Amino acid sequence: MNPIFNFFFEQYARYETHHIVLEIIAVLFGLLSVVFSKQNNILVYPTGMISTAIFVYLLVIWGLLGDMMINVYYFIMSVYGWYIWTRKVDKEHTTPISKTTLKEHKISAIIFFSTIVFVFVVYQVFDKWTSWTAYVDTVTTAIFFVGMWLMAKRKVENWLYWIIGDVISVPLYFYKGFTFTSLQYLIFTFIAIFGYAAWKKSLNKNLQT
Repeated sequence: MNPIFNFFFEQYARYETHHIVLEIIAVLFGLLSVVFSKQNNILVYPTGMISTAIFVYLLVIWGLLGDMMINVYYFIMSVYGWYIWTRKVDKEHTTPISKTTLKEHKISAIIFFSTIVFVFVVYQVFDKWTSWTAYVDTVTTAIFFVGMWLMAKRKVENWLYWIIGDVISVPLYFYKGFTFTSLQYLIFTFIAIFGYAAWKKSLNKNLQT
């Protein structure tokens, strides 16, 4: 058991105890947020905001600039998404789940490539091109930025971006030494798959009625 435990958790010996506790709390709220998202529940946003706020604090301490920017963006988009999800499209209905339009696909592409350029510039300024993980961070940041925007717009395709980003993030965070966060993304992957199926089922049901 000891070698296995050390393989997964020995890096935490270097961390402050309260940082480990905060990471676990952030992971738990992150999992709650994704579960609520799968259920198309507005609680996705307050739980997500707690998780991202804690991660912003931790990532600043750990010096992970790209990951920190992702979580700052998540927090801002959570505020926007909370508004969109509660906005009435008429007297009785809030913004429904829908498919991404051609215009929104174009906007998604603009967000993706703009994010890559932005992160590249920031990494250049702060001299963060110190590992191959920085290049992967650039891509995953762009993927997650698009996914978060589409989720705020309540578009079913948001889950496809989350699935791709989560799959990449599992080994990435483990390599960086954040086992709990890596496990979080592993669970996220499965929830995202079920979330896509649930939202698609709900969309088809709405179209039929």
